Amino acid sequence: MCGIVGYVGDEQAAPILLMGLSKLEYRGYDSAGIAVRNEVTDKIAIVKAKGRLKTLVEKTDGGSAVPGTCGIGHTRWATHGEPSETNAHPHCTDDRSVVLVHNGIIENYQELKAKLLRSGYTFYSQTDTEVAVKLVDYYYKKTGTPLEAISRAMLRIRGSYAFGVMFKDYPGKLFAARKDSPLIIGQKDSGCLIASDVPAILDQTRRVYYIGNLEIAELSRDEIHFYNIDREEIQKDVVEIQWDAAAAEKGGYEHFMLKEIHEQPKAVQDTIGAYVKDGHVDLSETGLTDEKLASLKRIYIVACGSAYHVGMVGKYVIESMAGIPVEVDVASEFRYRNPILAEDSMVVIISQSGETADSLAALRLAKERNVPVLSVVNVVGSSIARESDYTLYTYAGPEISVATTKAYSTQLIAMYLLSIQSAFVQGKLEESCVSELLAEMETLPDKISKVLDDKERIQWFASKYANAHDIFFIGRGIDYAISMEGSLKMKEISYIHSEAYAAGELKHGTISLVEDGTLVIGVMTQKDLFEKTLSNMVEVKSRGAYLMGLTSYGNYSIEDTADFSVYVPKTEKYFTTSLAIVPLQLMGYYVSVAKGLDVDKPRNLAKSVTVE
Repeated sequence: MCGIVGYVGDEQAAPILLMGLSKLEYRGYDSAGIAVRNEVTDKIAIVKAKGRLKTLVEKTDGGSAVPGTCGIGHTRWATHGEPSETNAHPHCTDDRSVVLVHNGIIENYQELKAKLLRSGYTFYSQTDTEVAVKLVDYYYKKTGTPLEAISRAMLRIRGSYAFGVMFKDYPGKLFAARKDSPLIIGQKDSGCLIASDVPAILDQTRRVYYIGNLEIAELSRDEIHFYNIDREEIQKDVVEIQWDAAAAEKGGYEHFMLKEIHEQPKAVQDTIGAYVKDGHVDLSETGLTDEKLASLKRIYIVACGSAYHVGMVGKYVIESMAGIPVEVDVASEFRYRNPILAEDSMVVIISQSGETADSLAALRLAKERNVPVLSVVNVVGSSIARESDYTLYTYAGPEISVATTKAYSTQLIAMYLLSIQSAFVQGKLEESCVSELLAEMETLPDKISKVLDDKERIQWFASKYANAHDIFFIGRGIDYAISMEGSLKMKEISYIHSEAYAAGELKHGTISLVEDGTLVIGVMTQKDLFEKTLSNMVEVKSRGAYLMGLTSYGNYSIEDTADFSVYVPKTEKYFTTSLAIVPLQLMGYYVSVAKGLDVDKPRNLAKSVTVE
């Protein structure tokens, strides 16, 4: 979950590294560091700082205090060892002959450390990364070549990693390697770059290569060479990134999260436009055929966090619309329960980054059992996208804030489209019904914009509850899935204890937690469940709860019960999540702002969970 960047070329490296790290700070922000080779002194300078990246920027005078045209940088999310300058990357050998940055977890680092201790190595940090750099050095001293040293180290390491490596004996060269952790290679006229994610290099180039698992890259000013684990050179095709660099900037908004909330109408429209052609769902871009959909007897949706909540919505919609049984699993549990995967089934992996470690492991398990995999991902060329049988790309563009908003909304569209087309090819929906559903889906961007127009009321209400200790979200059916995502948004950026409950479960224990002043948010967008959830709200109100009701325009009877009401435009019942989630995103955002918290970089969290 750390961020890596590297540059070799004609320009000063440090400013490029610091700018790249600023675009990757969402991946880790408890410490940062850079290593740059000074061509005049022929020494590698390493500068580290605990805390946010701005400390490192100040320490290096914006990079000008660290001259040189070849370097690597790192922003850290601690896994081994507390946040400190000592544990910060880059890590190096005692003589700085090998310097390395790392994203991932080395599972057998204790075993490797014991081996290196017996060979005379000493250690200054608590990190697994220091073990990695000294293991590379150990093999470099034996073989004399960087490629062989790196490949031998890779064969000994268990776990996940993306490495950026500098060797003192090889000026003007960078080396990179990866297994299960994201890493891309960029090329521009004045040099080459490595990075953990596309936004880090968008202002430098849009020409990238995707380095595969157990592969190594050797970069110089003009050339990039790729090798497999056996050090045999392999060829790669360059990919042109379509994202605009400006899309990764705040654009005048106070926070990325607010900007990305407001980008949802466009993101939703772009995703619909990619797959709805002439009034029909066209999934040909994904490789998924109508014949395959028609043959499905079961679907397994696997995801983490917000993507899991999308999966819950997908379950309700697919089962109701297409009649296909759907199981939804948290990715980190899926493979450990030894799932029984039926014939004529398909696994759907949902991941914004396409690099989520647990989801990637679930994908590989499905492939081992010969079950086809459809991935719903936002990042082109990501590991999950490359390893899937079918890939449905969402068109959210770069999402920087740790708390997902627009990626979540585009994933919902993917689930709606999959549901509609599955229902159609399985004979559960007439063509006229498909046309009506797609026509209503086309109205969602405008309706989301209308919800955003009401944000001042949400801001006012959020300021009243910025000091709340507990907030409960309740709903039934799809409204329960909405509640889960609303609760997650609240807890992850406001640090308020927040839980979502199926409203019918209140009397099975949860209602004992309600006391005077407890905020309970009831989500009631489903017409056939409205009265039942309203009854549950009356129950908690009688125990002292303060009620916020979220429903569709026209359900004004809610005001007889709720203390504060929020309305969203009416839409098809299957699509209500796309509208109802927006006030809850805004609620979490404005509570966090009122508390003076760092909205885009909540404590202890990182954007992409690329380690187990």
